Amino acid sequence: MISALPSHYGFEIHKTVWRIRESGAKKVALQFPEGLLLFAPLIAEILEKSCSVACVLLGDVTYGACCVDDWAAKALGATFLVHYGHSCLISIKDSVLDNMMYVFVEIKVDIEHFITTVKALIPKEKRVVLGATIQFASCMRGSIKPLSEHFVVPPTVPQSRPLSTGEVLGCTSPKLDGGSHDCIVFVADGRFHMESLMIHNPTLKAYLYNPYTKLLTEESYDHSLMRKTRQLAIDTSRRCTRWGVVMGTLGHQGSPAVLARVQRILDLKKLPYTVVLLSEVFPAKLALFSDVQAWVQISCPRLSIDWGAQFATPLLSPFEFEVAMGSAVMPDVYPMDWYANGGGSWAVNTGKDLDENTIKTLSEIKDC
Repeated sequence: MISALPSHYGFEIHKTVWRIRESGAKKVALQFPEGLLLFAPLIAEILEKSCSVACVLLGDVTYGACCVDDWAAKALGATFLVHYGHSCLISIKDSVLDNMMYVFVEIKVDIEHFITTVKALIPKEKRVVLGATIQFASCMRGSIKPLSEHFVVPPTVPQSRPLSTGEVLGCTSPKLDGGSHDCIVFVADGRFHMESLMIHNPTLKAYLYNPYTKLLTEESYDHSLMRKTRQLAIDTSRRCTRWGVVMGTLGHQGSPAVLARVQRILDLKKLPYTVVLLSEVFPAKLALFSDVQAWVQISCPRLSIDWGAQFATPLLSPFEFEVAMGSAVMPDVYPMDWYANGGGSWAVNTGKDLDENTIKTLSEIKDC
């Protein structure tokens, strides 16, 4: 049955079977992103027959590793969760289950074609930054040595911990020294993750290599328009007196610590607010709260950046919210540090307590 799965997709079936047998689990939850769901029934059948377990497929949409849903798995009686297609963003030690594993589903591609294409189209004098989504990380890393022999300056493979070297998420990417690099070469089958790196490094040219089409394309991003629309939302929200706070409930998207910080700031500003728990955030849903004048959503920063203009009222990310409230300032480079260990005070993995100076500043500013 394993032979029915595509051989170039790393589903790690044997490792998974071994882990499940070792755990003694009787019910296993499997979670797939949309693009891999077509393989879910076959994988479930393989595991059920190989491990004598019952498998349940989690059907809620899975956008990324932040959507790991160990709570749903536990509620369904599973004692083991396998999450496919994403890296270990949410630590296994933080899971409510005793047994959980990530399967990256690394995809084997034509590395030689990638290397040859880069050598042919990017001058060897350029100072290149390499990046990739987790599925193509092996391809990117496998190119480092031959590309180092080609370029005058060996390519840089940055890291934004807790992500692995060269890995980029749509909300989290490394910020580079623009004066030390010329361009980004990113391996992925879409732009979403790459845009994070582009937003965080607006002065660098960006090239996308798609392993399926085998094309290397120069990509652009309208930084000016993005900054303009987000600043307009921030400025508009400063005049609002009734707030809504969306706490994302899709897996681990929402952060209780960030929620507590947002509530503390709103309390200091003496602004009334309503907390709403939502798995997905749509304009029509928020429009039902007709008394709310502005929203801060603790789900995904890209929701505000990419789709914020579609909402009738300002929809801010926690970072934009702090800029609006006066506890942060808008930097020259828009931050993409939502899960970065060294992220701002609004980020998931950094300290959330308000310091005395911030509390004093917030208390003194009467008009946001």
